[in-house]
Amino acid sequence: RRADAAARARTEAALLASYARTVLGGGDPLQRLLEKVRENFGLESVSLLEKRDDEWVRAACTGERPCDDPDEADVDVPVTDDVHLALRGRTLPAHDQRVLEAAAGQALLALRQQRMAAQTQEAQRRAATTELRTALLSALGHDLRTPLTSIKAVFGGLRAHDISLSEADTEELLSAGEESTDRLSGLVDNLLDSSRLATGAVQPVLRPIGYDEVVATALAAVDGGAKVAVDIDDRLPAVTADAGLLERTIANVVDNALRHGGGEVAVRASTYGGRVELRIADHGPGLPKGAADSAFAPFQRLGDRNTTTGVGLGLSVAKGFVAAMDGDIRAEDTPGGGLTVVVSLPAVPR
Repeated sequence: RRADAAARARTEAALLASYARTVLGGGDPLQRLLEKVRENFGLESVSLLEKRDDEWVRAACTGERPCDDPDEADVDVPVTDDVHLALRGRTLPAHDQRVLEAAAGQALLALRQQRMAAQTQEAQRRAATTELRTALLSALGHDLRTPLTSIKAVFGGLRAHDISLSEADTEELLSAGEESTDRLSGLVDNLLDSSRLATGAVQPVLRPIGYDEVVATALAAVDGGAKVAVDIDDRLPAVTADAGLLERTIANVVDNALRHGGGEVAVRASTYGGRVELRIADHGPGLPKGAADSAFAPFQRLGDRNTTTGVGLGLSVAKGFVAAMDGDIRAEDTPGGGLTVVVSLPAVPR
Protein backbone atom coordinates (compact mmCIF):
# COMPACT_ATOMS: atom_id res chain seq x y z
CA ARG A 1 0.00 0.00 0.00
CA ARG A 2 2.86 2.36 0.81
CA ALA A 3 4.50 1.56 -2.55
CA ASP A 4 1.21 2.20 -4.38
CA ALA A 5 0.73 5.46 -2.50
CA ALA A 6 4.28 6.57 -3.31
CA ALA A 7 3.83 5.71 -7.01
CA ARG A 8 0.54 7.57 -7.08
CA ALA A 9 2.15 10.58 -5.42
CA ARG A 10 4.94 10.60 -8.01
CA THR A 11 2.40 10.39 -10.82
CA GLU A 12 0.36 13.23 -9.32
CA ALA A 13 3.45 15.38 -8.93
CA ALA A 14 4.49 14.72 -12.53
CA LEU A 15 1.00 15.59 -13.81
CA LEU A 16 0.81 18.77 -11.75
CA ALA A 17 4.24 19.87 -12.96
CA SER A 18 3.24 19.10 -16.54
CA TYR A 19 0.04 21.15 -16.22
CA ALA A 20 1.94 24.07 -14.70
CA ARG A 21 4.50 24.03 -17.55
CA THR A 22 1.70 23.95 -20.10
CA VAL A 23 0.05 27.04 -18.65
CA LEU A 24 3.36 28.90 -18.58
CA GLY A 25 4.20 27.90 -22.15
CA GLY A 26 3.37 29.76 -25.35
CA GLY A 27 0.87 29.02 -28.07
CA ASP A 28 -2.63 28.21 -26.81
CA PRO A 29 -1.98 26.93 -23.25
CA LEU A 30 -5.66 26.47 -22.33
CA GLN A 31 -6.40 24.19 -25.27
CA ARG A 32 -3.20 22.19 -24.73
CA LEU A 33 -3.98 21.82 -21.02
CA LEU A 34 -7.48 20.44 -21.68
CA GLU A 35 -6.06 18.03 -24.25
CA LYS A 36 -3.48 16.80 -21.74
CA VAL A 37 -6.17 16.17 -19.12
CA ARG A 38 -8.25 14.25 -21.67
CA GLU A 39 -5.29 12.06 -22.66
CA ASN A 40 -4.00 11.52 -19.11
CA PHE A 41 -7.34 10.27 -17.81
CA GLY A 42 -8.61 8.54 -20.96
CA LEU A 43 -11.65 10.77 -21.39
CA GLU A 44 -13.94 11.41 -24.34
CA SER A 45 -14.04 15.18 -23.86
CA VAL A 46 -12.98 17.90 -21.44
CA SER A 47 -14.81 21.24 -21.31
CA LEU A 48 -14.22 24.40 -19.35
CA LEU A 49 -17.70 25.81 -18.72
CA GLU A 50 -18.48 29.35 -17.66
CA LYS A 51 -21.80 30.81 -16.52
CA ARG A 52 -22.74 34.01 -18.32
CA ASP A 53 -26.13 35.68 -17.80
CA ASP A 54 -27.38 32.56 -15.95
CA GLU A 55 -26.48 30.30 -18.89
CA TRP A 56 -23.56 27.89 -19.22
CA VAL A 57 -21.25 28.41 -22.20
CA ARG A 58 -18.10 26.58 -23.25
CA ALA A 59 -15.07 28.79 -22.77
CA ALA A 60 -12.89 26.02 -24.25
CA CYS A 61 -13.17 22.30 -24.96
CA THR A 62 -11.45 19.34 -26.56
CA GLY A 63 -12.59 15.91 -27.70
CA GLU A 64 -15.91 14.58 -29.00
CA ARG A 65 -19.33 15.39 -27.53
CA PRO A 66 -18.19 18.19 -25.18
CA CYS A 67 -20.52 19.10 -22.33
CA ASP A 68 -22.76 22.15 -22.49
CA ASP A 69 -23.76 21.96 -18.82
CA PRO A 70 -22.10 20.57 -15.68
CA ASP A 71 -25.07 18.21 -15.23
CA GLU A 72 -24.08 16.42 -18.45
CA ALA A 73 -20.60 15.57 -17.13
CA ASP A 74 -19.50 12.21 -15.76
CA VAL A 75 -17.13 14.15 -13.51
CA ASP A 76 -17.85 17.77 -12.57
CA VAL A 77 -15.01 19.74 -10.98
CA PRO A 78 -16.08 23.19 -9.73
CA VAL A 79 -13.37 25.85 -9.91
CA THR A 80 -15.61 28.72 -8.80
CA ASP A 81 -19.38 29.05 -8.65
CA ASP A 82 -19.37 30.25 -12.27
CA VAL A 83 -16.56 28.10 -13.73
CA HIS A 84 -16.57 24.29 -13.88
CA LEU A 85 -14.35 21.67 -15.51
CA ALA A 86 -16.70 19.10 -17.07
CA LEU A 87 -15.30 15.66 -17.97
CA ARG A 88 -17.13 13.15 -20.14
CA GLY A 89 -16.17 9.55 -20.91
CA ARG A 90 -15.99 7.71 -17.57
CA THR A 91 -16.14 8.19 -13.86
CA LEU A 92 -12.86 8.59 -11.99
CA PRO A 93 -11.73 7.35 -8.57
CA ALA A 94 -11.73 9.71 -5.62
CA HIS A 95 -7.92 9.80 -5.35
CA ASP A 96 -7.78 11.60 -8.72
CA GLN A 97 -9.83 14.48 -7.34
CA ARG A 98 -6.84 16.47 -6.12
CA VAL A 99 -5.13 16.37 -9.54
CA LEU A 100 -8.38 17.31 -11.28
CA GLU A 101 -8.96 20.24 -8.94
CA ALA A 102 -5.42 21.45 -9.61
CA ALA A 103 -5.94 21.03 -13.37
CA ALA A 104 -9.22 22.97 -13.13
CA GLY A 105 -7.45 25.77 -11.29
CA GLN A 106 -4.71 25.85 -13.95
CA ALA A 107 -7.40 25.95 -16.67
CA LEU A 108 -9.01 28.97 -15.04
CA LEU A 109 -5.60 30.64 -14.78
CA ALA A 110 -4.93 29.93 -18.47
CA LEU A 111 -8.34 31.35 -19.39
CA ARG A 112 -7.65 34.55 -17.49
CA GLN A 113 -4.20 34.86 -19.05
CA GLN A 114 -5.72 34.35 -22.49
CA ARG A 115 -8.25 37.11 -21.92
CA MET A 116 -5.68 39.46 -20.41
CA ALA A 117 -3.42 38.92 -23.44
CA ALA A 118 -6.33 39.65 -25.79
CA GLN A 119 -7.22 42.79 -23.83
CA THR A 120 -3.59 43.91 -23.86
CA GLN A 121 -3.32 43.33 -27.59
CA GLU A 122 -6.53 45.27 -28.19
CA ALA A 123 -5.33 48.11 -25.96
CA GLN A 124 -2.03 48.24 -27.84
CA ARG A 125 -3.85 48.26 -31.17
CA ARG A 126 -6.08 51.10 -30.01
CA ALA A 127 -3.09 53.02 -28.67
CA ALA A 128 -1.26 52.57 -31.98
CA THR A 129 -4.34 53.69 -33.89
CA THR A 130 -4.74 56.73 -31.66
CA GLU A 131 -1.07 57.58 -32.02
CA LEU A 132 -1.31 57.24 -35.78
CA ARG A 133 -4.45 59.37 -35.91
CA THR A 134 -2.82 62.09 -33.81
CA ALA A 135 0.31 62.05 -35.93
CA LEU A 136 -1.74 62.16 -39.12
CA LEU A 137 -3.73 65.15 -37.94
CA SER A 138 -0.60 67.06 -36.99
CA ALA A 139 1.16 66.18 -40.24
CA LEU A 140 -1.76 66.84 -42.55
CA GLY A 141 -1.90 70.52 -41.57
CA HIS A 142 1.16 71.16 -43.72
CA ASP A 143 1.52 68.21 -46.03
CA LEU A 144 -1.95 68.29 -47.54
CA ARG A 145 -2.08 72.07 -47.63
CA THR A 146 0.99 72.37 -49.86
CA PRO A 147 -0.34 70.54 -52.96
CA LEU A 148 -3.84 71.96 -52.38
CA THR A 149 -2.44 75.49 -52.32
CA SER A 150 -0.51 74.80 -55.49
CA ILE A 151 -3.60 73.41 -57.26
CA LYS A 152 -5.67 76.42 -56.16
CA ALA A 153 -2.98 78.78 -57.47
CA VAL A 154 -3.03 77.01 -60.83
CA PHE A 155 -6.80 77.41 -61.22
CA GLY A 156 -6.59 81.00 -59.98
CA GLY A 157 -3.98 81.82 -62.62
CA LEU A 158 -5.99 80.16 -65.38
CA ARG A 159 -9.20 81.96 -64.42
CA ALA A 160 -7.63 85.43 -64.04
CA HIS A 161 -9.16 87.79 -66.63
CA ASP A 162 -6.65 90.58 -66.13
CA ILE A 163 -3.63 88.44 -67.05
CA SER A 164 -2.87 87.28 -70.57
CA LEU A 165 -1.04 83.95 -70.46
CA SER A 166 1.04 82.65 -73.31
CA GLU A 167 0.67 79.06 -74.44
CA ALA A 168 3.93 78.19 -72.71
CA ASP A 169 2.80 79.80 -69.43
CA THR A 170 -0.51 77.96 -69.58
CA GLU A 171 1.28 74.67 -70.20
CA GLU A 172 3.60 75.33 -67.25
CA LEU A 173 0.64 76.04 -64.95
CA LEU A 174 -1.16 72.88 -66.06
CA SER A 175 2.01 70.84 -65.55
CA ALA A 176 2.40 72.24 -62.02
CA GLY A 177 -1.22 71.43 -61.27
CA GLU A 178 -0.83 67.89 -62.56
CA GLU A 179 2.31 67.38 -60.46
CA SER A 180 0.57 68.66 -57.33
CA THR A 181 -2.44 66.45 -58.01
CA ASP A 182 -0.21 63.39 -58.38
CA ARG A 183 1.56 64.30 -55.14
CA LEU A 184 -1.78 64.70 -53.37
CA SER A 185 -3.04 61.39 -54.74
CA GLY A 186 0.09 59.56 -53.58
CA LEU A 187 -0.14 61.16 -50.16
CA VAL A 188 -3.78 60.14 -49.73
CA ASP A 189 -2.99 56.57 -50.85
CA ASN A 190 -0.23 56.28 -48.26
CA LEU A 191 -2.46 57.72 -45.54
CA LEU A 192 -5.17 55.18 -46.32
CA ASP A 193 -2.64 52.35 -46.46
CA SER A 194 -1.20 53.39 -43.08
CA SER A 195 -4.67 53.37 -41.56
CA ARG A 196 -5.34 49.91 -42.98
CA LEU A 197 -2.06 48.61 -41.57
CA ALA A 198 -2.73 50.15 -38.14
CA THR A 199 -6.17 48.53 -37.92
CA GLY A 200 -5.02 45.14 -39.22
CA ALA A 201 -7.24 45.41 -42.30
CA VAL A 202 -4.56 44.32 -44.79
CA GLN A 203 -5.30 40.75 -45.90
CA PRO A 204 -2.85 39.67 -48.63
CA VAL A 205 -3.83 37.22 -51.37
CA LEU A 206 -0.60 35.28 -51.87
CA ARG A 207 0.29 33.58 -55.15
CA PRO A 208 3.44 32.91 -57.21
CA ILE A 209 4.52 36.04 -59.06
CA GLY A 210 7.70 37.21 -60.80
CA TYR A 211 9.58 40.32 -59.75
CA ASP A 212 10.09 41.30 -63.39
CA GLU A 213 6.38 41.75 -64.15
CA VAL A 214 5.58 43.57 -60.91
CA VAL A 215 8.54 45.94 -61.25
CA ALA A 216 7.43 46.94 -64.75
CA THR A 217 3.92 47.74 -63.50
CA ALA A 218 5.21 49.63 -60.47
CA LEU A 219 7.62 51.80 -62.47
CA ALA A 220 4.86 52.76 -64.89
CA ALA A 221 2.98 54.32 -61.97
CA VAL A 222 5.96 56.33 -60.68
CA ASP A 223 6.87 59.77 -61.99
CA GLY A 224 10.34 59.30 -63.46
CA GLY A 225 10.10 55.51 -63.40
CA ALA A 226 11.21 55.30 -67.03
CA LYS A 227 14.67 56.53 -65.96
CA VAL A 228 15.22 53.66 -63.52
CA ALA A 229 17.77 51.06 -64.61
CA VAL A 230 16.29 47.56 -64.27
CA ASP A 231 18.34 44.35 -64.26
CA ILE A 232 16.10 41.38 -63.41
CA ASP A 233 16.66 37.95 -64.97
CA ASP A 234 13.30 36.46 -65.96
CA ARG A 235 14.73 33.03 -65.10
CA LEU A 236 14.75 33.87 -61.39
CA PRO A 237 12.26 31.90 -59.27
CA ALA A 238 8.87 33.45 -58.65
CA VAL A 239 8.09 34.74 -55.16
CA THR A 240 5.04 34.18 -52.98
CA ALA A 241 3.39 37.59 -52.76
CA ASP A 242 0.28 39.69 -53.24
CA ALA A 243 0.68 41.41 -56.62
CA GLY A 244 -1.07 44.62 -55.54
CA LEU A 245 0.81 44.98 -52.24
CA LEU A 246 4.16 44.18 -53.87
CA GLU A 247 3.50 46.72 -56.64
CA ARG A 248 2.69 49.43 -54.08
CA THR A 249 5.78 48.50 -52.08
CA ILE A 250 8.12 48.79 -55.06
CA ALA A 251 6.47 52.02 -56.24
CA ASN A 252 6.87 53.63 -52.81
CA VAL A 253 10.51 52.61 -52.46
CA VAL A 254 11.41 53.67 -56.01
CA ASP A 255 9.59 57.00 -55.58
CA ASN A 256 11.54 57.60 -52.35
CA ALA A 257 14.81 56.78 -54.13
CA LEU A 258 14.05 59.09 -57.06
CA ARG A 259 13.17 62.01 -54.79
CA HIS A 260 16.10 61.62 -52.41
CA GLY A 261 18.69 59.58 -54.30
CA GLY A 262 20.14 62.08 -56.73
CA GLY A 263 18.24 60.81 -59.77
CA GLU A 264 20.23 57.60 -60.42
CA VAL A 265 18.25 54.56 -59.34
CA ALA A 266 18.87 50.90 -60.20
CA VAL A 267 16.68 47.86 -59.51
CA ARG A 268 18.26 44.39 -59.40
CA ALA A 269 17.16 40.96 -58.16
CA SER A 270 19.01 37.84 -57.02
CA THR A 271 18.39 34.63 -55.05
CA TYR A 272 19.71 34.06 -51.57
CA GLY A 273 18.95 31.14 -49.22
CA GLY A 274 15.51 30.17 -50.48
CA ARG A 275 14.43 33.77 -51.01
CA VAL A 276 14.55 36.24 -53.88
CA GLU A 277 15.88 39.68 -52.96
CA LEU A 278 15.03 42.84 -54.87
CA ARG A 279 17.53 45.68 -54.41
CA ILE A 280 16.53 49.26 -55.14
CA ALA A 281 19.71 51.32 -55.01
CA ASP A 282 20.34 55.05 -55.32
CA HIS A 283 23.50 57.14 -55.10
CA GLY A 284 22.22 59.98 -52.95
CA PRO A 285 23.40 61.08 -49.50
CA GLY A 286 22.25 57.83 -47.89
CA LEU A 287 21.30 57.54 -44.23
CA PRO A 288 23.11 58.83 -41.16
CA LYS A 289 24.99 56.19 -39.22
CA GLY A 290 22.64 54.08 -37.10
CA ALA A 291 19.48 55.36 -38.84
CA ALA A 292 18.75 52.24 -40.95
CA ASP A 293 15.94 50.98 -38.68
CA SER A 294 14.28 54.36 -38.15
CA ALA A 295 14.06 54.91 -41.93
CA PHE A 296 10.95 52.68 -41.97
CA ALA A 297 9.19 54.40 -39.07
CA PRO A 298 6.09 56.48 -39.90
CA PHE A 299 6.61 60.21 -40.46
CA GLN A 300 10.36 59.82 -40.95
CA ARG A 301 11.81 61.69 -43.91
CA LEU A 302 15.31 61.05 -45.13
CA GLY A 303 17.29 63.08 -42.62
CA ASP A 304 14.13 65.16 -42.04
CA ARG A 305 15.49 67.71 -44.48
CA ASN A 306 13.31 70.72 -45.25
CA THR A 307 13.45 69.99 -48.98
CA THR A 308 11.37 66.83 -48.68
CA THR A 309 7.62 66.66 -49.15
CA GLY A 310 4.95 64.33 -47.82
CA VAL A 311 4.45 62.94 -44.37
CA GLY A 312 7.20 60.35 -44.69
CA LEU A 313 4.91 57.31 -44.93
CA GLY A 314 6.25 55.67 -48.10
CA LEU A 315 8.86 53.38 -46.52
CA SER A 316 6.64 52.74 -43.48
CA VAL A 317 3.83 51.52 -45.75
CA ALA A 318 6.33 49.41 -47.71
CA LYS A 319 7.53 47.75 -44.50
CA GLY A 320 3.97 46.98 -43.40
CA PHE A 321 3.04 45.48 -46.77
CA VAL A 322 6.17 43.31 -46.93
CA ALA A 323 5.61 42.06 -43.37
CA ALA A 324 2.02 41.13 -44.30
CA MET A 325 3.44 38.95 -47.09
CA ASP A 326 5.83 37.15 -44.70
CA GLY A 327 8.76 39.03 -46.18
CA ASP A 328 11.55 41.25 -44.95
CA ILE A 329 12.68 44.74 -45.90
CA ARG A 330 15.88 46.43 -44.79
CA ALA A 331 18.14 49.35 -45.61
CA GLU A 332 21.81 49.02 -46.59
CA ASP A 333 24.54 51.36 -47.76
CA THR A 334 25.05 51.44 -51.53
CA PRO A 335 28.68 50.73 -52.48
CA GLY A 336 30.18 54.07 -53.42
CA GLY A 337 27.56 56.01 -51.46
CA GLY A 338 23.79 56.08 -51.29
CA LEU A 339 20.96 53.95 -49.96
CA THR A 340 19.85 50.46 -51.00
CA VAL A 341 16.48 49.11 -49.87
CA VAL A 342 16.28 45.30 -50.01
CA VAL A 343 12.90 43.57 -50.36
CA SER A 344 13.21 39.85 -49.57
CA LEU A 345 10.35 37.40 -50.18
CA PRO A 346 10.10 33.58 -50.10
CA ALA A 347 10.96 31.91 -53.40
CA VAL A 348 8.44 29.49 -54.92
CA PRO A 349 10.02 25.97 -55.02
CA ARG A 350 10.63 24.71 -58.53
